[in-house]
Amino acid sequence: MPSTQAPFGQDTVRQEMDAAVVAAGLPEGETEAGFPKPRHSAGAATPEKEQKVAALAARLSPCVVTWSSDDATGASEAAAAKARRQFDAMLADLGAHGWKEMTPTEDVSLENGGIYVIATYKKQGWTLNARHSSMPPWVESTAMATKESCFDRLTDEETAFMTDVN
Repeated sequence: MPSTQAPFGQDTVRQEMDAAVVAAGLPEGETEAGFPKPRHSAGAATPEKEQKVAALAARLSPCVVTWSSDDATGASEAAAAKARRQFDAMLADLGAHGWKEMTPTEDVSLENGGIYVIATYKKQGWTLNARHSSMPPWVESTAMATKESCFDRLTDEETAFMTDVN
């Protein structure tokens, strides 16, 4: 008998990320299918380079889900600590829904008293990279899930180009 379960794809990943964000008490409505719009200008990028970036991002958009939250408005140490607890709760909720932690999450202390955390999880051909930074008065958390098979098909030139853009 054929399975009636929907394939694990972008819509399911987005729903699971949304649910984890809500369960953690993080701001809703920040999860997006595809690449997020850049917050800043790419600087000295040529029009040709900008076109290549846009074309590659459009091609890979069905293979990406992102979420972000930031507070650059003067977050206190208490607000930064709360944001970190919420970030951990989001990761715990994803883990409870089958996302497997690939490397132990580790805090890196920053010189100014802030912290930087990176976590990587995998599920059914998707990799989720989550990051949390806290340098009061600024706090940011992000997550990006990518479908491995889409990125495995990139040419060496496209991979080099993506590395150069970042």
